[in-house]
Amino acid sequence: MLTETPPATSTLTSKKIILHTSEDDDRPVYISGNFNNWATQDFRFKMHKVEKGKYEFSFPEHMDLPEELIYKFTKGDWSEVEIDRYGNRTPNRHWKDQSQVKVERVTKWRKNWLPYRPSQLPQIHLMSEEFEIPQLNTKRKVWALLPHDYDSSDEHYPVLYLQDAQNLFNENAEFGNWQIDKKLAVMSDYGIGKIIIIAVEHGESERVQEYNVGKTLLGHGSGKQYIRFVVDTLKPFVDKTYRTQPEREFTGIGGSSMGGLVSIFSGLMYPEVFGKLMIFSPSLWVIPKIKLGFLDIFEPQDTRIYLYAGGDESETMVDHVLKFRKRLLKRESLKGKMKVRLSINEQGKHNESYWSDEFPKAIEWLFYSDKPE
Repeated sequence: MLTETPPATSTLTSKKIILHTSEDDDRPVYISGNFNNWATQDFRFKMHKVEKGKYEFSFPEHMDLPEELIYKFTKGDWSEVEIDRYGNRTPNRHWKDQSQVKVERVTKWRKNWLPYRPSQLPQIHLMSEEFEIPQLNTKRKVWALLPHDYDSSDEHYPVLYLQDAQNLFNENAEFGNWQIDKKLAVMSDYGIGKIIIIAVEHGESERVQEYNVGKTLLGHGSGKQYIRFVVDTLKPFVDKTYRTQPEREFTGIGGSSMGGLVSIFSGLMYPEVFGKLMIFSPSLWVIPKIKLGFLDIFEPQDTRIYLYAGGDESETMVDHVLKFRKRLLKRESLKGKMKVRLSINEQGKHNESYWSDEFPKAIEWLFYSDKPE
């Protein structure tokens, strides 16, 4: 077994970690632990690559370290964290002796939250082939994804309503899918997967019309009626059928593109229902001068919004998202009530692959974190 220790004459005064990994790639390695509030891409704790498969990091001599260091290695995010050779979660690492050098090993790394354990996959229930939408005089498939151990538990769970169910976990989706079933399987190992997802299929040729709220560059939409369906028809049914936490602080809504746009309006028009919004690449271009005056008639409530955009989606995507966030935070009636987590991926394109990568991060911040941003 390989061991490395400093020479007997060494005058080292700072702690040093040497990492060996048999699976290496071009992603940098970071240390995340109780000394940096478990930040995953903290450049102060980026390891130096000595050679392929070998990294080193020395803590600054002046740094006031905890008596016991508790840490993990990542490739920059929990979606890229170390795992064992079977793909399972590894326990936190501990260093509490007085030695100055610690030699560690990592067998494998996650990549985009994968691989997953099949036993942790959520239960996928087709709630109805033809769920009635009286507000639009139509019917639609609606799915429920329940925690893998739902049947053996008596827990009540937070709920997230998502648009465009066809693209969330369908392996045959034309443009790929978010893989939320696989992501939830991995997330359950980290304590952030105990959530019910309600996925509503879009209306195919009617999709844009249904997700378009009011009068926009696309004309008059029926988004308000669709939102009323989710609030007045779907949510009461879900709360009656499943063990949910029905209160607004445990209820979220989200989507991407036009699905993100209708989710914005759902949350802003019904703040008493939705306390968490997952907004990916919203189609704000259809209503560039979105009016927020109507918000002043509502009693402001604490709301968390995870707002994501990709820099390679369009020339205006990031700009529209930044302006929307600024207007929300500047609105006097909402002061102190809106917590907005902004995530910009400069290489991000307008597709399911990037939204898939963002999904676990959004779930963690929206439902399992108290960090303001």
